[in-house]
Amino acid sequence: MSVLQMRRVVERWSWSGRGVLSDRFGRSARSWSLTALILLIAPPIWAEAESSAPAATLTPLRLMLAWQPQAQFAGYYVAQARGFYREAGIEACLLSLGHARSPRAALETGEVDLAVLWLSTAIEARAEGVPLINVAQLFQRSSVVLIARSSSNVHRLSDLDGRRVGVWRNDPALPVEALLRTRGLEVKRVPQSQTVNLFLRGGVEAMSGMLYNEYHLLINAGLEPEALTVFRLSEYGIDFPEDGLYALEQTQREKSAAITAFVAATKRGWEQAFADPEGALDLVLQHQRAARVPANRIHQRWMLEQIRAVMGEPGEHGWDWRLRPKDVERVGEALQNLGMIDAMPADIERLGVQ
Repeated sequence: MSVLQMRRVVERWSWSGRGVLSDRFGRSARSWSLTALILLIAPPIWAEAESSAPAATLTPLRLMLAWQPQAQFAGYYVAQARGFYREAGIEACLLSLGHARSPRAALETGEVDLAVLWLSTAIEARAEGVPLINVAQLFQRSSVVLIARSSSNVHRLSDLDGRRVGVWRNDPALPVEALLRTRGLEVKRVPQSQTVNLFLRGGVEAMSGMLYNEYHLLINAGLEPEALTVFRLSEYGIDFPEDGLYALEQTQREKSAAITAFVAATKRGWEQAFADPEGALDLVLQHQRAARVPANRIHQRWMLEQIRAVMGEPGEHGWDWRLRPKDVERVGEALQNLGMIDAMPADIERLGVQ
């Protein structure tokens, strides 16, 4: 009932000519009406003040995700929607990748406190003097693939030599570049957008992709699995760990407790996402529609299943999201040997939280 409706109820009761109350005690009735109205209105005000009080103690953290809204980030959406971040004392703001700024750039400029980056990107940034630090490594292995049409006579990786290959711009291109340089392939690199249209229209003979995303988009577009030749980079020695949470060292020092709480709440979000995948997909689709990006439940379900395979089953104490030093050394040496960084940073051990 609105305030106006409550006032009318009180006025009808006190001024409707109900004998003694209205005639003999008009002033008392008016006074009682005002008191009743205040009492009816006051509780919601008190309740609002009480519920908003804890918000003052929440630590704001801004996270830049690595792509547009999709099931790759379902755990974050669930943690936010279920209130896991607020329970941990965090006011979380989840930002999707825009067309003009990369997660790394947003982190460097202080636009966000945390960003989802691949390990290859983080090592490159560290080599260039950016004091990044890994606070959680969610994906321990790679899902990057190169995809070609079998009808184009691409059956082996060497068959790509001299062909047109779609390659992402900026940071996501690092693993693909590493593969091409390792194998000595001279391909015609064609800038690749966020869709699979260039491949479908024959603009390239092979394209970069993620097993959990672009590959399935091509299947959804009507191509049979047998019509595609898929090269998993991990099978060719380019198994660079992907989604990790990164912060600047200064941010980690200043907000250490809050970041630790954020990581713990994120784990809860992923646990719940896998326990209730349909509920998680509902949230993913909501975020996609709000961002006005294509929303397809079947595709997002596939993605969530593939992400679960990448993350693996949690152990007795949950997932071990620590960055492994051997992975840092392996990926860093690969980038250096391929000339993608000048040298391994002298302080590379600072990349992971000890």
